[in-house]
Amino acid sequence: MDILKIVLTILFVIDCIALSAIILLQEGKSAGLGTISGVADTYWGQNKGRSMEGALVKSTKFLAILFIVLAVVLNLGVFN
Repeated sequence: MDILKIVLTILFVIDCIALSAIILLQEGKSAGLGTISGVADTYWGQNKGRSMEGALVKSTKFLAILFIVLAVVLNLGVFN
């Protein structure tokens, strides 16, 4: 059981570092004056899911879920 706890703790630390890095790589959500004139409806605005920004959002969601699951598993008290 101690080996499993060590492995899960290492995964948790790696997840924390990766989640922090991916959040810092993302752009802000402030659209500025571009949305007033309708500039946000360009090709790049419509296909954000396929861009690098879309990949960062998907990665953030996955790592956040993994973070919560690992935090719950590590705090269950099974490893004491």
